[in-house]
Formats: sequence, structure tokens, C-alpha cells
Amino acid sequence: MTDRRFVSSNSSPGRRLSEGSELPAQMEARIGVEPSRHSTMHHERVTLVVDGTHFVVDPALFTAHPDTMLGRMFGPARQHNFTRPNAKGEFEMVEGINASIFHVILDYYRGGILQCPEGVSVAELREACDYLCINFDYNTVRCRDLSALLHELSNDGARRQFEGYLEELVVPAMVSSAQEGERECHIVVLLDDDTVDWDHDNPPPMGEEYSQIIYSTKLYRFFKYIENRDVAKALLKERGLKNIRIGIEGYPTCKEKVKRRPGGRSEVIYNYVQRPFIHMSWEKEEGKSRHVDFQCVRSKSVPNLTAAMAEGPTRSGATPTPQVDELDRLNGPSPQPTAVFMPSNESRDV
Repeated sequence: MTDRRFVSSNSSPGRRLSEGSELPAQMEARIGVEPSRHSTMHHERVTLVVDGTHFVVDPALFTAHPDTMLGRMFGPARQHNFTRPNAKGEFEMVEGINASIFHVILDYYRGGILQCPEGVSVAELREACDYLCINFDYNTVRCRDLSALLHELSNDGARRQFEGYLEELVVPAMVSSAQEGERECHIVVLLDDDTVDWDHDNPPPMGEEYSQIIYSTKLYRFFKYIENRDVAKALLKERGLKNIRIGIEGYPTCKEKVKRRPGGRSEVIYNYVQRPFIHMSWEKEEGKSRHVDFQCVRSKSVPNLTAAMAEGPTRSGATPTPQVDELDRLNGPSPQPTAVFMPSNESRDV
């Protein structure tokens, strides 16, 4: 395991690393260390262990950004032992952040910009910024891979947008279903100018009358993208909903024609349009209550023990055991041991 150390503030060219080699002057310039004229000034150093790599930094670099996690770790909270080093006096970072990502993070503390080089995953950098409470947007990130950067920014915008749609449009529809005693909700998103005209005598035969309808062209356009559906699904899951399905389905808007069947029966053909839908439940299992579901079944108990003995045991040496309904077992009194006297072969009448 290599021992890479980066001094993030004033240091002299003669400062030695753990291997005993001197820190080159060009490395000082590369990592933003000021010239050695300030080497006489004493600064505290802390060692952070990230993915097996050691980073030696000045904690003042972090405290200059008190809104970030590292700024809080080494700020006033440090005096209360909220942040404790290991036995070697080193501070170990959480697993999941590799050394390359943390090197980019240090660039932010030095200059306020995250310079994402080639070979570093933008998605992993985003996760690290979320964990370390570092703002991730176009003002703080510079990346050559614009596709990956814009993808992450789109996810941010989609999340903020759906949070507004959720409170304004989706939650009222869910509340309406809950007030009717439903345990789940199926919502269809139609355009603002869509018209639903059903034949009351011959409605669509697929149960669409139980669906909630939201007229919103904006929400319709939002769900056109699969990535936005994934963001919405993740947000609904965070809010405690279950059995979430988001997709596109055909929805009948108006009757197209009527066919006459033999015997005078008529069949209505509807016009279907492809529209987004949201399906979710707020119970643990879809279609099931979280309480015990009792089901009455036909009793298989044997009322006549003598008749059962006359039919013979089910297997050699076994005595038939009376069976009891589950409902009777739970609601009835506690079973008491009962002595059953069986006639012996010697006393049986022939």
C-alpha cells in the first residue's frame, strides 16, 4: 500500500514524508502550497486515511468551509470529541470514497472548484459531494465529460421539479383514494386538452373507472423520460410508499365506434392514447392488510373417534389426530390435555 501525502498549506521544502524522502518544491507548487518563506510558521497537521491513502492537511483548510462535513468535523465540534482519531492519531474516512475522488475534493477546499479529471466517475464524485455536504452544481464543477455532468444536473432538476408535482398534484389524488378506503392508488396523467367521454352504459372493461386522473401537460412531459421516472420512483420510495410502478400505458379517452353483436348486444370500441401512469401503495404488501388475515375453511376434524378407528389408521402405528380450524384454535379456549381410552383387542366384542 502506497503512502501518498499531500500537504495542503504552508510547508517547507525540507519537510519529510514517512518514507524519509523530501517533499519536492514542484509538488508544493502543484498542490497549492505557499513558498517556503513562511516555513517558520507552525501549523497543525492532521492525517486523513482515505481508501488506504494518507493525506496530511491543515485543518484550517476545512474550517474555512463550515457548512461542509469536514468543516464541522474539525471546527468547534472537535473540542467536544465528536471527531476522534484512531490509535495512530489518524482520522479514517468512510468507505466508498476512493483516493482519486478525495484528491478532487481537496481541490474544492483549496480553490472552490471541483476539477474532475478524465478517468474519475462524475457519478461517484457526486455521491462523495452529497456525503461531504459539498455543493455540486455548474458553479463548482468543471468536467470534460459534459454528458455525465449534465446528467447529474438533470437529476437534480428533476428531483426538485417532481417534489413540487408531488405536493401539488399527486398527494391530493392519493388522499382521495385513501378517503374511499383504498390501500393503493393508480394515477393516469393526461394532457390539459385531453377529453374523456365514456359511454355510461358500456364503460371500458378494464377497470379504468377506479383510476385517479391528473390533467397536467407539464407532468406528462416530465414522465416522457425514463431517467425522470427513476428519479420520481426513488423520491416516492424515500417518502415511505411501496409497490411503486411508473410507466406508459394505453388509456381510453372516448368511444370510437359501436359494434352490434348477435342477439342485440352492443360492443363499444374505445380510442386509446398512450399516457404515463403512477401506481403505488402505502401498505406493506399490495392487496393485503398488515393485520392477520383469518380465513374460514371447512373443518377436517373427526367427530366420531370410533368411526375413525374402524376405517383404520392412516399409517402403521399412527393414531389419527383430530384437526381444528385455525379460527377455532385462535378464538377458542386454550386446549386442555384430554385422556383418550382406547379399547384393547382382548376386550373387543367379536
